[in-house]
Amino acid sequence: MSSMTLEVKEEIHVLTLTNNENENTFTLEVMQEYLAAFDAVEKYKGNTALLICCEHEKTFSTGINLGWLMEQPNEGKKAFVLALETVLYRLALLNAPTVVCINGNAYAGGAILATAADFRVMRSDRGRFCFPEVDIKMSFPPVMMDIINLLPNKQALKNMALMGKAYTGVECEALDLVDSIYPLEELQGKGFDLAKSLGQKDRASYTLIRNAMRPDVARHAGALGQV
Repeated sequence: MSSMTLEVKEEIHVLTLTNNENENTFTLEVMQEYLAAFDAVEKYKGNTALLICCEHEKTFSTGINLGWLMEQPNEGKKAFVLALETVLYRLALLNAPTVVCINGNAYAGGAILATAADFRVMRSDRGRFCFPEVDIKMSFPPVMMDIINLLPNKQALKNMALMGKAYTGVECEALDLVDSIYPLEELQGKGFDLAKSLGQKDRASYTLIRNAMRPDVARHAGALGQV
């Protein structure tokens, strides 16, 4: 993998984003690496959880690499869109608990990826959580609408989707957009502790319950053959 690493620590899969100089943006290769990581988690025998994190002190991910995408031929664009759709559905319905550790800015596709996870922990003193699509003349395709609608606070979601509102970690915790916030020096440790706790659950039971709580995602993913 050139943009991330995957290792198993104490039976927890830790996926660390490493393409920091490019703000962990999405390309087809990156999407394929996510899918390979999900394959590894799904094939793992026994209980586990997936923790997605990043060591960059400013940015978690800013989503699609638009410059790269615009350079692709039509077939390349279609392949990327399909891969992105698959990544989001598979993360949302993975057969193990999922936690995303947001160490800095999570914009656009990066914020949507984080939203697909079961739990989010975020840095308390720096970074924004934002869907800026309305300000960059983009819309949300059906898969992204499925995912962003997982956020429990619909007023906050409306402000993010229709106004491009960017929320700090403190605001995200208050609005239930993330589950907890921590100083940077504690963030990854706390994220791992949460993943470790979730990883002790029976993953089959956990998956059935979690997916039943996401009926639209499960139904649409199933119709597309993603689950």
